[in-house]
Amino acid sequence: MSKKLEFSNTLIMWYLKNKRDLPWRKTKDPYLIWLSEIILQQTKVIQGTSYYLKFAQNFGDISLLAKADEKQILNLWQGLGYYSRARNLHKTAIYITNNLNGVFPNNYEDLKKLKGVGDYTASAIASFCFDLPEATVDGNVYRVFSRYFGIVTPINSTKGIKEFKQLAQILINPNKPGTHNQSIMEFGALLCKPKNPDCLNCPLNNSCFAIQNKQVKKLPVKTNKVKIKKRYFNFIVINNNQSTYIEQRVANDIWKNLYQFPLFESDNEIDVEPIIKSSVFQDLIKNDSYKISRYNQKQILHKLTHQHLFTTFWIIDVNTNLKNAVNWQNLSNFALPTLIQNFVDDFKKGD
Repeated sequence: MSKKLEFSNTLIMWYLKNKRDLPWRKTKDPYLIWLSEIILQQTKVIQGTSYYLKFAQNFGDISLLAKADEKQILNLWQGLGYYSRARNLHKTAIYITNNLNGVFPNNYEDLKKLKGVGDYTASAIASFCFDLPEATVDGNVYRVFSRYFGIVTPINSTKGIKEFKQLAQILINPNKPGTHNQSIMEFGALLCKPKNPDCLNCPLNNSCFAIQNKQVKKLPVKTNKVKIKKRYFNFIVINNNQSTYIEQRVANDIWKNLYQFPLFESDNEIDVEPIIKSSVFQDLIKNDSYKISRYNQKQILHKLTHQHLFTTFWIIDVNTNLKNAVNWQNLSNFALPTLIQNFVDDFKKGD
């Protein structure tokens, strides 16, 4: 037996004994597989499962997803982050329904043409649903390969991405490509973990480079991380007991098409005076009487992948009726970023 086939068979045997019981593993429907893969792109399985079930229940087939309002989709997506995934999900559903008669492409090249579908997702659908020998490469695969084969090429470099993909394609089991792909990813998720991998019970420990050379903690290699951008958000929360005012984010920035309280973004942490003098505040309040107070005395740090948001919520109590107001109780009908939703939940407790 070749080393290539032995590697695959060993992991497949391990996988069949140890795999998690996940709902999307019970189907070969490309729509449901695609749905699960988009949800899991930037989300852990433990969190993504409930969202997958929610979407599968609300949109049993792709035509129902295509007909849905984007607002409804963003609402169901709330809390998952990376909202461009949800928007692309909707656009792709509309495209497949209208242009492909509701039928998913059945090959890697055509799958990759879909909006929001990259190499990994196209390979996953092709191998899981259509048994095509297309190798999937995710963070788990990078880790398993770099440790087992002793690859020191940075996994987030152009060279590394190409090298690992080529190796994955060489190693794939053409007879069981879907199971092969899932076995490596599951192995990385459950046993060859980033921290504290279970090397003692690893079925490959006798031939693993990292174990033999005490390099487990050093592999995989990554180049320096992208610099984190700091942003200072000041949300102006208009309140007249029953209602408030929100607006939709439409710029090509984080949280596009989600709703928030009016925002004044500053260069650093500020006190109340710059808030009152800001055009955002002046346009909202004009000549109305008000009382302003800082809700959180310490800035709330909200971490995104390449951004850290230092956030303050300013409560503006007014007595006048608000134009285009939204009742506090009806905010659940709007898709809010997690940062905003957490504030709303906390603020409503004090009512």
